[in-house]
Amino acid sequence: MLSSLRRQINLKDLFPTRWSFVIFISYMGLFINQGLLVTGSKTSTHSYNYNTIVVVLLTEFVKFITAVTIYRQTHSFSQMKKEIVDNQRVLILYFIPSALYCLYNNLAFINLSSYDPTTYFLLLQFRVVVTGIIFQFLFNKRLTRLQWLSLFLLASGCIIKQFEHSSLSSSSSIKISNINSTLSRLNQHIISTKHHSLVNIHLIWILVQVFCSCFAGVYNEYLLKSDRTTQVDTMLQNSFMYINSIICNLILLIYFDYQQPTLSSIDKFFNTLNLILSGKQYLILLIIINNAAVGIVTSLFLKSMTSILKTFASALELLFTSILAWIFFNIPVSIYTFTAIFIVSTAVYLYSINPVVNLPKTTTTNVLTNSSIHINNDDMNSKKLNIGNEQERRLIV
Repeated sequence: MLSSLRRQINLKDLFPTRWSFVIFISYMGLFINQGLLVTGSKTSTHSYNYNTIVVVLLTEFVKFITAVTIYRQTHSFSQMKKEIVDNQRVLILYFIPSALYCLYNNLAFINLSSYDPTTYFLLLQFRVVVTGIIFQFLFNKRLTRLQWLSLFLLASGCIIKQFEHSSLSSSSSIKISNINSTLSRLNQHIISTKHHSLVNIHLIWILVQVFCSCFAGVYNEYLLKSDRTTQVDTMLQNSFMYINSIICNLILLIYFDYQQPTLSSIDKFFNTLNLILSGKQYLILLIIINNAAVGIVTSLFLKSMTSILKTFASALELLFTSILAWIFFNIPVSIYTFTAIFIVSTAVYLYSINPVVNLPKTTTTNVLTNSSIHINNDDMNSKKLNIGNEQERRLIV
């Protein structure tokens, strides 16, 4: 056990190349920025003065342009056209995870309007529990005692932090502002009294976001292992994902957006775009650029480093987010927060030692699977978790 732990924290394994540390810092910094920038763009009433669906739509458009540009570096236009025609079915198959990720990304704005960045990222770690249970029942993967212990600790840490959030909220009535989200109208009907329960609408939206991530990850695993996708270029698959996500966000904006009911979808789009171009809301542009950059850096991260480093990054993200939220937004770091971060970080680390993954039956050349013909016994667990982490993070790539 101890020898296994020592192998996990070998610095040479963590940073195998000269750029590894730079990629690691960029990866961690961009995810921390994600929560801080959205929180900084909120108004005093915990709402947004821009249309959040339009921001997600613009982000997906930037990702799409980036993926196509990278793809075109190694493929001609005629090759791209041929691959698109030959893989129309793959394009359609990606619509399901794209729809789930569309909901996930829009729920991020809802949940960050209700939770501080530290609580938000901490509660999102609950997806590890959900993923473990999904693999237990859907893929007949029997969990070990260490895995069950890690899942129990992680759930306990999330409950501790949610208990603090509920306790603080129960002292006053909930003020329902015009939350800039597709589901804000539903919130207004559901919540009209005091916030006394550990399980409340805000936690429900977090859980919906978690389940979107997990089920989209499972579906992505199916696609990654399918014979239909093994020969499709990674960036072309990403392009399929992004174009479908653009369509989903357009449907959301046109038919299900209640943020500015008196405006048409075109007016909502151009109002937000004008805010960006005028420089009045520079944070909106930073949010779009940051979220698009996350995808590129995540690809480099998963390609060049071991997955155990992602575990350390998750723990450090929670720590630095809590410190920076205290500095910039005067959000106190309570004993609940400190205890929850410690428990969740420990749980994620224990889980990463022996993760629950469903390995492909055959090895492919797909970059994002990080497969290798030569894998020794010492880094086998890290290679396994890399596949699992790719599916977890695919929504941002």
